[in-house]
Amino acid sequence: VQLQASGGGVVQAGGSLRLSCADSRRTSSNNAVGWFRQAPGKEREFVSTISWNGGITHYADSVKGRFTISRDRAKNTVYLQMNSLKFEDTAVYYCAVGLRSVSGPQADGYRHWGQGTQVTVSS
Repeated sequence: VQLQASGGGVVQAGGSLRLSCADSRRTSSNNAVGWFRQAPGKEREFVSTISWNGGITHYADSVKGRFTISRDRAKNTVYLQMNSLKFEDTAVYYCAVGLRSVSGPQADGYRHWGQGTQVTVSS
């Protein structure tokens, strides 16, 4: 499985970005996909996850109400729309395939981590 995260960049606080996670080998079709992030000097933390058919989503409390996860099964792509960005959202964002069709917030429930994309929010 080759996941490719993209869409990161530099944005001012209060701005928006949309991240994409493309699955070029289409092996995540029946699995959940999750987004995680890691800021400098901090551990990787859960951001959001979406079930195999998009029917179930879950968010970290820190992003609830500001971020929206979605997936386009025809394009084998999962998106993370990030609005009202804050300085503390600055991190490298990673996507990964869940071990199950519905996966939780634990990182060990995911595999095939893609390369991350840097999000930098300036104050």
